[in-house]
Amino acid sequence: MNQKSGATAPVQDGRASRWEEHNNQRRRALVQDAVRAIRKHGPHVGMDEIAAQAKTSKTVLYRHFGDKAGLYRAVVESVQDFIVRKLPLDEADNLPPHELILRLADAYLAVVERDRNLYLFVSSRPTSDSPDPVTGVTTRIGNEVATVLRAWLRREGLDEEPANIWGHGAVGFIWAVSDRWIITNFRRPRAEVVGYVDQLFAPAFAAQQRS
Repeated sequence: MNQKSGATAPVQDGRASRWEEHNNQRRRALVQDAVRAIRKHGPHVGMDEIAAQAKTSKTVLYRHFGDKAGLYRAVVESVQDFIVRKLPLDEADNLPPHELILRLADAYLAVVERDRNLYLFVSSRPTSDSPDPVTGVTTRIGNEVATVLRAWLRREGLDEEPANIWGHGAVGFIWAVSDRWIITNFRRPRAEVVGYVDQLFAPAFAAQQRS
């Protein structure tokens, strides 16, 4: 009796996927330890201090991230996600434009105020080929704000074309204000700075009229 020949399906070895997940978890834990070290030691923290915080060696850090620039990129990605989660984007569709910009400014400045060392670390690129963290996070937020403004303009029967410029312009403005606020060592209270932002944007949105 002839036996049918055929390719045997490979048996799935779960060890590789478990090892990959273990590595991912380890990387995430090391990033969190790096964040703690940055908060503790400041934006110019060294790999020795990060390794000490993680209770490991620099060799382990290099194995997971390659070099300090690789660790920097991982921290930037984590911090960008953290900043976006702190912003009122989930409720943005239900906010009038000036209220969205007001809350956005307050939430962004609150992150800067609470995590100055982390913000300064992320804002400083260790090498010329490191990603620009400011462009990354402001582009991400600006896209979402532009989408909300486009929907508002549509509901109001207004031209939707300015949405992209307004969205990215407002986010860039808030970033510039935050950067200046740090340089002045938070000389003015956050509520006052946010009030000045609203003072500029609220009349601009209120002035929009159906043509």
